[in-house]
Formats: sequence, C-alpha cells, structure tokens
Amino acid sequence: MAFELPALPYAHDALADNGMSKETLEYHHDLHHKAYVDNGNKLIAGTEWDGKSLEEIIKGTYDAGAVAQNGIFNNISQLWNHNQFWEMMGPGKSAMPSELESRLKEAFGSVDKFKEEFSAAGAGQFGSGWAWLVAEADGTLKVTKTENGVNPLCFNQTALLGCDVWEHSYYIDFRNKRPAYLTNFLDNLVNWENVASRLPG
Repeated sequence: MAFELPALPYAHDALADNGMSKETLEYHHDLHHKAYVDNGNKLIAGTEWDGKSLEEIIKGTYDAGAVAQNGIFNNISQLWNHNQFWEMMGPGKSAMPSELESRLKEAFGSVDKFKEEFSAAGAGQFGSGWAWLVAEADGTLKVTKTENGVNPLCFNQTALLGCDVWEHSYYIDFRNKRPAYLTNFLDNLVNWENVASRLPG
C-alpha cells in the first residue's frame, strides 16, 4: 500500500504568529514533503520494501558507510522525519510538562542549557540535516545532529524533538539566519506536550 502525505495537524497559517509563515508551510509541506512521498512510493514499488513500514525501510536501507545514501533511504527517511516534524510543533505557546522539564534538567543541567546545546547542534550542522533531542535505549537524553535525512531510528534512538535545518525550512522567513530560526523554533513553535509524550516509559 502506497504511503500518503499526511495532512498538517493545523491550518497552514496557524504558526504565522509564532514565526513560521503560511508560505513556508505551503512550500515545505505541500511541495517538499509531498515530493518525498511521491518519490519514495515510486522507488519502493515492486521491491522488497513494498508493503513494509517506514521504520522497517529506514533501518533496512541505512548504510552508515555511505557518504550519500541511496534514493529509497533518502526519500523514505525524509518522509518519516517530516511526519514527526509537523507533530512536534503547534500554534500558541506550549507549556513544558513537569516530567520533561525534570528529565532535561537531569540530562543537561537546565532547560536553557538544553536549548543552547540543541541550537548549537542545528547551527553547526554543515549543509542540510537535522538537530535532535533523543532518548537512548537506557533512557538517557542527549542532543544530536544528523546529515541530510539520517534520523535517530538509524541508531536505535527514540526521537523526542527534531528540527529541520534544510534551507527550505527557514529561508522564506529567516533568510540565511539559521541560528535565529532555531531560537524561534525552541521558544515559540515546539509543542512540548508532544515531546513529553514521546519519552520512553
């Protein structure tokens, strides 16, 4: 069964007051995300991956030694990444649940320190990629960054929060100011309840 482009969990203009414009969402979701869906479906059709889950395809096609991943991995991983990305944001300012706040303080010393590390990871990712807050198998929280479409599934980590630092994610609203985009993402766009819901038990 072919994958489909999921609808945004909010209107295209719902994040505009928080720094992500309607135009950005129209380009990013309706064009870029849709291209990953369409290309991924074409590439897996008639292969061993046809009918497998996104997670199975990502783990099965990831090659840690490859400088440039294969087409199936690139498109399917980006499809998955964006499915998570839209859910990790929301309109209005989201309060951080106490359990998540406690876990961040335990792992990083303070919420502000976590934000500093996350922003530094995103700003320091050369070229295209993602910044992540992940949980390791033992529950430890850490900040990571990945190139292109690589994501925490490739390392058996749980993705709690991810920020897309490909230029199409921020260029309309922030031009080349990636650090400002990351600060705005953390301060105004993140749905912290969604992040907390992803914490392993």
